Amino acid sequence: MIIEGVVAFCNITKEEQYQGRSTGKYSMVIALDETSVEALQQKGVKLKVYQDKTQRKFVTKKKIPVMDASNDTFQGEIPWGSKVRLSVALGPVSPIHGPSTYMNAVRVLELSQNNAGGLEEGF
Repeated sequence: MIIEGVVAFCNITKEEQYQGRSTGKYSMVIALDETSVEALQQKGVKLKVYQDKTQRKFVTKKKIPVMDASNDTFQGEIPWGSKVRLSVALGPVSPIHGPSTYMNAVRVLELSQNNAGGLEEGF
């Protein structure tokens, strides 16, 4: 499944940290475009709304390919506000959270000039 959106939080170069410890996962939270929202909802994926933006977190336990719009390898974390396309797979279904969402690859479509670590005012 291919989805698109705008980066809210990105941890693709180093494992995500929770309470000072590694989760063993790389992750990305994106604000989804309407087409992606509809596609994920049809598959039973639970979504959250933050600041009027529908979001979902995608994870992986391994390093994945990250390419730019020219098909060159992208280096570093993707800044918030960047437009991305993700190749995702759905995993086991939780009765509370719906299907797990895993990312297989990322393409940076439009690179934002923001360098803050997360969703900001005016996003």
